[in-house]
Parts: sequence; structure tokens; C-alpha cells
Amino acid sequence: MKKSRIFNYLFLHIVLIIYSLTSVLSKSAAGQTGITFVLLYGAVLFCLMLYAVLWQGVLKKFPLTTAFANKAIVVVWGILWGWLFFREAVTWNKLVGAAIIIAGILIVVREKDE
Repeated sequence: MKKSRIFNYLFLHIVLIIYSLTSVLSKSAAGQTGITFVLLYGAVLFCLMLYAVLWQGVLKKFPLTTAFANKAIVVVWGILWGWLFFREAVTWNKLVGAAIIIAGILIVVREKDE
């Protein structure tokens, strides 16, 4: 794989991590009141704005099918964030679902490469 291609995929997944962090911030804000609530939701809006701008860069580097297929990885990041930040249980069903998502992404990306 070319160095620029690796960089592009890294950029894509950093953008998707930023997008996935909005769920962490909004869930954290849900239990807050006052200024903490406002700050956390402000951070959500900032992340969404940053994501929207960066996503346009992603769409310039990848075909739509590849970009949107990779977007499914946000679910896997959500499982990880839930476990790390909120001590949510990671069940076998979630792990199997994550494996299916990753396999689907690899199939779509591999088919585009051929």
C-alpha cells in the first residue's frame, strides 16, 4: 500500500473518531446541568462542525462507496467509548456485530481496489 494511501485511510479514521466522540460528549452532557451542560453540548457542536469540514476532505480523497462503508466503523468506536468512558458491558453480541461491520468494510474496500 502506498504511503499516501495509508495517510488517506488514517485521515479518514481520525475524522470518524472525531465524529464518534460526539456521542460520548452528548451522553456526558445528558447527566449535567447548568454551565457544564452548555459546555459539553458546545463541544458536541464544535466536533460536528469540525467533522463536517474534514468529511469534505475525505470525500475528495475517496469514492463515495469507500467513504460511507468506512463510516460504519463509528459503531465499533461507540462500543469502545462506551466501555472506556461509561463502563458499559461488551457482550459477545456486540463483538460479533463489530466483527461483521469490520468484515463488511474490508469486503467493500477490497472490491473497490480490484
